[in-house]
Amino acid sequence: MKFNLLKESYSSIVALVEANRILYMNNFAAIDFETANAKRSSICSLGLVIVENNMIVDRIYSLIKPTPNYYNYWTTNIHGITYYDTIKAPMFFDVWHDVLAKTKDLPFVAHNSPFDSGCLKAIYESFNIDYPNFEFYCTLRASRQKLPNLENHQLHTVAEYFGYNLDNHHHALADAEACAVIATHLL
Repeated sequence: MKFNLLKESYSSIVALVEANRILYMNNFAAIDFETANAKRSSICSLGLVIVENNMIVDRIYSLIKPTPNYYNYWTTNIHGITYYDTIKAPMFFDVWHDVLAKTKDLPFVAHNSPFDSGCLKAIYESFNIDYPNFEFYCTLRASRQKLPNLENHQLHTVAEYFGYNLDNHHHALADAEACAVIATHLL
């Protein structure tokens, strides 16, 4: 008898937590970074889309002077950003200060979140600043779990599945917006 009561209580708590998580994920910040080279700290552009009540309410895009400040052929070939595009761009934390003011305590969502959270950790480490352990959710992981029959789970494929045409793939703001659309369906 006690076991059944405990089991019912546990099930109620799990349902409540899940309902709050779903409600909570109506508000988030989708984020995407592009990097200048193989170093995760070399963020050269940032795209951020703020979602409240499952609606996009703000967008932020900025070029950033990367740390370290050099580009390699492969990354420039992917996103098209060069040394000359960011030579007068602000440093990361000049932009990040404004981002944190707008996102407050929102969780971050990224497509392949280990990459984007890794970029944040690396840039914090580069400046010897303690990393605040931002909360991250991953639309890539969610798409693999909830859409196993897709031909692949690349950002543009999953975005297209939900009706979003990602024409400007590897532009940080376009990728963040695609991620936001995916997150409103999957998280």
